Amino acid sequence: MSELTLLSAVSMAEQIRQKKLSPIDLVDAHLARIEKLNPKLNAFVQVDAEGARRGARVAEDAVARNESLGPLHGVPISIKSSIEVKGLRCEAGTRIRTGLVAKNDAPLVSRLRQAGAIVLGNTNTPELLMAWETDNLLYGRTNNPWDLSRTPGGSSGGEAAALAAGLSAGGVGSDGGGSIRVPAHFSGICGLKPTPGRIPATGHFPTSVGPFALLGVVGPLARTVADLKVLFEVMQGPDDGDPSAAPVPVRWPDPNAVKQLRIGYFEDDGRTPVTSETRATVQAAANALKRAGFKVEPFRPKGLEQARQLWWQFFGIAGGMLLGPLTKGREADLSPILKEFSGWVAGEPSHTAQTLLDTWIMRDVVRMEVFSQMRDFPILLCPVASVPAFRHGERSWKIDGQTVQYLDAWSYSEWFNLLGTPAVAIPFGRSNEGLPIGVQIVARPWEEELVLEVAAELEAQRGPWRGPDVV
Repeated sequence: MSELTLLSAVSMAEQIRQKKLSPIDLVDAHLARIEKLNPKLNAFVQVDAEGARRGARVAEDAVARNESLGPLHGVPISIKSSIEVKGLRCEAGTRIRTGLVAKNDAPLVSRLRQAGAIVLGNTNTPELLMAWETDNLLYGRTNNPWDLSRTPGGSSGGEAAALAAGLSAGGVGSDGGGSIRVPAHFSGICGLKPTPGRIPATGHFPTSVGPFALLGVVGPLARTVADLKVLFEVMQGPDDGDPSAAPVPVRWPDPNAVKQLRIGYFEDDGRTPVTSETRATVQAAANALKRAGFKVEPFRPKGLEQARQLWWQFFGIAGGMLLGPLTKGREADLSPILKEFSGWVAGEPSHTAQTLLDTWIMRDVVRMEVFSQMRDFPILLCPVASVPAFRHGERSWKIDGQTVQYLDAWSYSEWFNLLGTPAVAIPFGRSNEGLPIGVQIVARPWEEELVLEVAAELEAQRGPWRGPDVV
């Protein structure tokens, strides 16, 4: 039965439509695999077995009646526990929200259900999502299925671990500084960070307002790019609860026209080194895209270092100011990881009205400068992070004789939150320890379809998805 849970979501839905696969059997297979592996991984924090089985029976009846079926009919999915799912806890990994149960589905969850998806449960996060590893005082640590001594990343680490291990066929995470892409990279799966507002962040905690609306998004994770495409199509579209929303229609590009666009690639940013295997993976991906017929050239846009600094001014300093009132007086309930983050924030001066205004203006200036350069290279290819999945609790790494600190290692993802561009992480290489290494494909705002099309071509060059040997 475990082989069923490792099929792609697209294949599951197709076999259900063809009456070759029962939604009931499929949900039962996932629940059995969760029961077997979740004690080792700690990916799920709540499993709604009764609700999932009820949904599977309804899905099976619809197939038997030859009803019109949605693109995800009968497919079991999971949702990050910072996103509202009616009847499930929405605690975002913090004791401050212990026992909080969502009264309604977030719009994206409603859209997934309308497409036929069945929600298995929700998954673990670091406290208030403020880390690139997943651990908290409510539910503990999530382990990477490739190596239990390592993290699957954060903050969507529970989602990534569940998908990589076959506990779920597709999922939803959120990303304010790499929180979809870094877990995808660490766990050997795919993840899309969309343009803010392309997929509504309504129903997410922390709420998508202020700096969180500028940087933070919700988006799909999956094992294949085809699955990402379906999840994206189902979830996308404006909603009044997301201040960044815009009525942008889905526009899949002509694959032949895409190959006329220039792709600029770079293995490092000139500041923060990457491992030799990461460098080799980016080079291999560039060569694979050349073989596929793309025009690929070395290119690194100017302004990335300034983007990194500005990102921290929003995510770290302004974000810390927003979360400060929530955590004040509850210090005894906070996890060591969140205390560590709060300490970094406290070490710098808070924003004044003038510094926040200056930061906002410089963000716009940097975006204009980078987007102007991307007229020549509408697609970028680069690393997701400096390192592959790290051991629990690690905070620095030696690369080429240089010490890379925790916050710096993810700058390769942070830039694109500040810039507001869509970016896909897709696995393409392995480290010497056998850990997955992803690459990142980026385009200008509102061009999710373009990055997904390029990612699909790269995936075709790579070959079928291969997961960890978790047992």
